[in-house]
Amino acid sequence: MKEYLKKNGIRMGIIVFAVALLIGVSRVTRAGEIGVFQNVTGIVKAPMQKVLSSVVNWMDTIYGYLYDYDSLLAENESLRSQLADAQQSARDGIEASEENVRLRQLLNLREQHTDYEMESSKVVLWSSSNWASSFTISKGASSGIEFGDPVITEYGAVVGQVTEVGENWATVSTLIDVDMSLGAYVGASGSSGMVVGEFGFMRNKTAKLTFLGGGAQIFVGDEVLTSGSGGAFPAGLVIGTITNVQTEEGGQIEYGIVQPQVDLDSLVQVFIIKSFQVVE
Repeated sequence: MKEYLKKNGIRMGIIVFAVALLIGVSRVTRAGEIGVFQNVTGIVKAPMQKVLSSVVNWMDTIYGYLYDYDSLLAENESLRSQLADAQQSARDGIEASEENVRLRQLLNLREQHTDYEMESSKVVLWSSSNWASSFTISKGASSGIEFGDPVITEYGAVVGQVTEVGENWATVSTLIDVDMSLGAYVGASGSSGMVVGEFGFMRNKTAKLTFLGGGAQIFVGDEVLTSGSGGAFPAGLVIGTITNVQTEEGGQIEYGIVQPQVDLDSLVQVFIIKSFQVVE
């Protein structure tokens, strides 16, 4: 009842007022109080009825518009909510599909490297520092992750290394970070060297291949892999590709600019190698 009055109160009020006014005029006419003005009353009464009827119709139209407007707002809000739910379901489906692809690739990697003990983890926060390239993952010491553990993608591409560990989180410094270095060799020639992070290269999301052995030759397009030297990383992981070969200022020493195999900007999940067989 309250809802009905709320929706129809204005229209009912106008109708009641109009009816009361017409009844009042009729009573006055029947009582003879107007006398000689009865004809005038008849003349005035008819236009008043038309005016009141027009007002009622106008108010009814306004009310109908307002009611329809409220209904459209409610319907629009409902559609927005349904669209948001549908979009979230679509995102969940895409994320699930992408994770399935990653896990299938990881299964292939496990089959190729049965000595790897790995832990998967989500990337939860990237560092806001301009002087480092690192991110936080959602697992830590409680999952068996330790300082120095290598971090890779499901394809076996090097991401970086664990450089800080908490109970249920850890920090990963990427391979382009200024404090990173790892033993490497060039796939085509077998030349050995080191891939290191430098600030100037990090800003361009690249790393530097340097400390090359005597007589080493490197070329644009050569693939750079981990050498396994030092025991920090397993041998044979893909680091990236040489995109440019340059010479140190004032000398004849060559170095290569390495474009990482991993797209750091698109990382959502990584895999930590907790143990592996070191090849002597």
